[in-house]
Amino acid sequence: MKNIRRIPWIVALLLWIIFTSSGRATEMRAAWVASVANLNFPSRPGLSADEGRAQIHRIVGLAADCGLNALMVQVRPESDALYASRLEPWSRFLTGRQGAAPGYDPLAVFIEEGRRRGVAIHAWINPYRAATSQSPRAANHVTRLLPSATHSAGRLLWMDPGEPAVREHVVRVIEDIVRRYAVAGVVFDDYFYPYPDSGLPRGSFPDVATYERHRAEGGDLPLADWRRENVNALVREAQRAVHGARPGARFGVSPFGISRPGVPAGVQADLNQYADVYSDPVRWLREGTVDYLSPQLYWRDAGPQSYSALLRWWRGPEANPRGVPIYPSIAVDRLGEGFNWPASEIANQLQLEESIGPRAGGGGFILWSMGPLLRDQKGIGSIVAEHAR
Repeated sequence: MKNIRRIPWIVALLLWIIFTSSGRATEMRAAWVASVANLNFPSRPGLSADEGRAQIHRIVGLAADCGLNALMVQVRPESDALYASRLEPWSRFLTGRQGAAPGYDPLAVFIEEGRRRGVAIHAWINPYRAATSQSPRAANHVTRLLPSATHSAGRLLWMDPGEPAVREHVVRVIEDIVRRYAVAGVVFDDYFYPYPDSGLPRGSFPDVATYERHRAEGGDLPLADWRRENVNALVREAQRAVHGARPGARFGVSPFGISRPGVPAGVQADLNQYADVYSDPVRWLREGTVDYLSPQLYWRDAGPQSYSALLRWWRGPEANPRGVPIYPSIAVDRLGEGFNWPASEIANQLQLEESIGPRAGGGGFILWSMGPLLRDQKGIGSIVAEHAR
């Protein structure tokens, strides 16, 4: 009887070995599904429930047909929800009015369709962005709940990363999603402190009050280090929240693709994410506070921001001594939109991803975004499908 009881465990072990020994079996082949400004889903505000479900069915089905096995679905574009949140209002991108219910639960439908087609659904969250326009905000929106932590940042409203109540709110949102929905994980994009622009000069985020409180409470970090530590603390707590709420779920971040100008040698960049948006993904890799990273490598190969040079660096021991999986985000949207890349550039980048190691976790990629696949721009669907075979 003892030997019989061991058989299921032996079978499970053999299946695990077979699964993990196949690079294709564990490879991340994903795409971003953007809801902000109705970029990918929903195609416009005010869709009926049936129309919304049909769009989700098409997105997930096309992803599966192209050989993708995951979608990063933007469920919190501006501190709101594309799911039945217990903490935040329905997104205006669904109905045209924040707080108005769409008559169905988009995230639940994505998960249901994903389960049917073998496509894992990850919840993509913007942690700090509160509003992208002057549209009316619902009474339970975080800007109403935490007005003193809400700041104008150029044309946007932004929650103060230095306010502990903001971090606590974001962590509660993550826990609520991961406990109630069978998502494969949670992913942040590159919006930490807002990007500098003409309306927000470098270093001018209006957080004087929270920084002065830090100093009054005995803190001695210089302003830039304090800002980075605010982001680091959220990343640490977000990973713990994901793991605690659903064992096996993963937490990842998709930062700007260049750590700092000149790193690696020869790489050029106008933005210094370490100094300008206070994002330090190299630290997260070295400390293991992310389960994977998807740097946004939105440049052509062999140029001043060479895709292959950057991918080699992110996967290499200098940036990534723990060997955390690196899944580059690849800019299929640059087939159009003024860039007019040839489809051969995307094919080359997919091939380079397979050849540049180490490919921890089986390697893989995330396409920005589903839009070109939905349009089959320059035949990109066939290119991705052929690569995924």
